[in-house]
Amino acid sequence: MSNLSTASLLTKKDFESNQDVRWCPGCGDYAVLAQIQKLMPQLGIPRENFAFISGIGCSSRFPYYMETYGMHSIHGRAPAVASGLKLARPELSVWVVTGDGDALAIGGNHFIHAMRRNVDLKVILLNNRIYGLTKGQYSPTSELGKKTKTTPHGSIDRPFSPVAVALGAGATFVARTVDSDQAHMAQVLKRAAEHKGTAFVEIFQNCIVFNDGAYDAITDKSVRDEARLLLEHGKPLVFGKNKDKGIRLRGLEPEVVAAGEGAGDLVIHDESAEHSGLAFFLSQFDAPKFPVPLGVFRAVRQPTYEEMNIQLHADAEARKGRGTLAGLFNSGDTWTIE
Repeated sequence: MSNLSTASLLTKKDFESNQDVRWCPGCGDYAVLAQIQKLMPQLGIPRENFAFISGIGCSSRFPYYMETYGMHSIHGRAPAVASGLKLARPELSVWVVTGDGDALAIGGNHFIHAMRRNVDLKVILLNNRIYGLTKGQYSPTSELGKKTKTTPHGSIDRPFSPVAVALGAGATFVARTVDSDQAHMAQVLKRAAEHKGTAFVEIFQNCIVFNDGAYDAITDKSVRDEARLLLEHGKPLVFGKNKDKGIRLRGLEPEVVAAGEGAGDLVIHDESAEHSGLAFFLSQFDAPKFPVPLGVFRAVRQPTYEEMNIQLHADAEARKGRGTLAGLFNSGDTWTIE
């Protein structure tokens, strides 16, 4: 039986490892793990062609729980390890699972360069706005004024928007979802998996022990329709329980209006725009002034790093022929020691 036909017979259970899942009861990571395990069989890829790479943190336990190849690597360096793997084995589907501290603090440099290079990686950032594994210190995404063990009087650091950072670095696919909305998460993750190039997904994830309720403003059923903006390509930016509110521009400034008022003036979402101006504009929305956008901010096709790398090698070989290691060692400036 071929690898392709074998892949089509896989189920979620085939991607569940025999390791005990050791996250706190009620952690949002369980929902993400379940959705990714459900997604894998849908991709038509042999199980041995998946690899999950992580750094350090609660989210970085992920590779243990996936019945695939993987590596629990170094704090903040998962994108570098994953990039090397993808360049060496371009046929693999390589996934990075990281957290807000792992990716945006010690790993910030590696994160932005993975985004700009457009290596064909799927980067999933679980954002709980706290350091969970090390017991509750503030992170780069913790809100202004956040009181934690390391900021007992409240944080005076302005938080990063992971989506804005990814867009600013030139990522070709950028999306956001939330752990409590299983259907939406499934759609977003499938879109990311199908994208050719770096696909970045921020997942709002609840830490029930150290930052419980961080996203109640957009997940509580009584308020979520008014507090979140579901992005749909080619459709106006509308929200509210009855889709009765919209976003329009007054000059360069956004404003919330009743959807019936000048409906033709509402901003139309275009995830495929070559320039990421609209996507970046949306990445700045935050409660309570504006609804929080969820969905795909940007999805454009550009040459991937590994495609260009393969072409670079082919062009060099066509010009100079296939080299040898001995030839390399004896090229350029050489000298003899007597």
